[in-house]
Amino acid sequence: MRKISARSAGIAASVVAVGLLLAGCAVPVDTTTPSADCTVPAAAAPAMGGGGGGGLPLSTTVAESDQSTSIVLDADDSPQAQCTGVELTEYSNVVFSEPVLDDGSTYLIRMDITVPQDVSGPVPVVVYIPGGGFIVSDRGGSIGNRSYLMEHGIAVAAIEYRTIGDGGTYRDGVADVKSAVRFLRANAADYGLDGDSIGLWGESAGAYLASMAGVTQGDESFDVGENLDVSSDVSAVVEEFGASDLTRIAADFDQETQDYYRETPDNFVTTYVLGAGTGETLFDDPVAAAAADPVTYIDGTEPPFLNYHGTNDTLISPSQTLLTHDALLAAGVPSTRYLVQGAGHGDLSFLGDPEGGRVWSTEAVLDPIVDFFVENL
Repeated sequence: MRKISARSAGIAASVVAVGLLLAGCAVPVDTTTPSADCTVPAAAAPAMGGGGGGGLPLSTTVAESDQSTSIVLDADDSPQAQCTGVELTEYSNVVFSEPVLDDGSTYLIRMDITVPQDVSGPVPVVVYIPGGGFIVSDRGGSIGNRSYLMEHGIAVAAIEYRTIGDGGTYRDGVADVKSAVRFLRANAADYGLDGDSIGLWGESAGAYLASMAGVTQGDESFDVGENLDVSSDVSAVVEEFGASDLTRIAADFDQETQDYYRETPDNFVTTYVLGAGTGETLFDDPVAAAAADPVTYIDGTEPPFLNYHGTNDTLISPSQTLLTHDALLAAGVPSTRYLVQGAGHGDLSFLGDPEGGRVWSTEAVLDPIVDFFVENL
C-alpha cells in the first residue's frame, strides 16, 4: 500500500512565517461574486522558533550596500493597493507532482489556481512561490498582493514545495517549481491559461527558488517528475528579498549573525543545501555552496528579472539580490532592482510591528510588478 504524506505534521506552529504579505485586496472564495471588501488587516504571524534548520537569526544592524545599479524606492507616501473586485474562478488543491519522500511516503504537492474571468482568450499565469525560511511553504501567503495581479488580467497559481520539514533540499524545491510550470503548460487548456505565457513570482525562500528556476532553464538535472515532454521555461521572474550566495547571506549584518552562519553546524541554510545532520556549515563545502548559487548558472539566456529588497532587511542581506541583479546585467539579461527605503523582510509582525510589512503591498511596489508581468507575458 502506498503511503501518502501531505506534509510533516506539527512543524508550522514552531517556525517563522516569512514572506506572508498583506495587501488591500482579497481573493473571494465565492467565484460568482466580485470581492466587495478589498481591505485585509494586518495579522500576527506565528512566533519565531527552532524547527528543522535551527531557527532564523535576525541581525541588529544592516550595512548599506551598493546602490549604483538599483532604483531606490521610497514608498512611505504610497497608498495601499486596492481592488475593484473581479469575478474569479479558483481551482483548489490541484495536485501537480507526486515525489516519493525519504520515508517512502508519496507527497502530493498541490497548487491553487485562480483565474480572472474578464479576460478574453487564454490567460497568462504567474506561479507564486511563498517564503518560509526553507522550513515550510504555505501557498495561502500574500493573498492580497496576488489579488492585485489578478485584477490586471493575470492568473496566479500558488504552489507549495518540498522544504526541510519534508527532508527536502534546494534541488527538490527547484524541481518542484519546474514541475509546477510543466503541469500548467501541459494542462493549460483545462484551466483557460496561456501555456506560452508563464512567469515566476517568489518571496524570501520562494524568491531564491524562483531565481534558481529562472537561471537553470535548459538544465535537465532540475527537470524531474511529471510532464517531462513539455518545457519548464518561463518568460519572466520577480524575486522579492531572496538569497543568492548563501555563504554571504549575512554579509551586511552584525558580527554575531555572521558568526552564526559560519559556526553553527546544520543551520537552516546549510540543511537546505547539504541535507540534515551533516555536522557542517556551507563554509565547509564551497563546491556545494556554489552549486546552490543562482549566479553560477547565469549565461545570458535567462528571462527578464525584476528584483526587490528592503534596506532594513535583517533576515537576508540586501546585497544578496544585488549579486544576482549585477550578474544578470553583466550577462546582458534585462534586470531591474528596486531597493525599498526602510523596508524590512516582508511581514514580520511577529516581532511586534504589525504594520511594517505593509510597504510591500503599496502601489509603489506592486505597480512595477504588474507592469513587468503585463509587458513580458
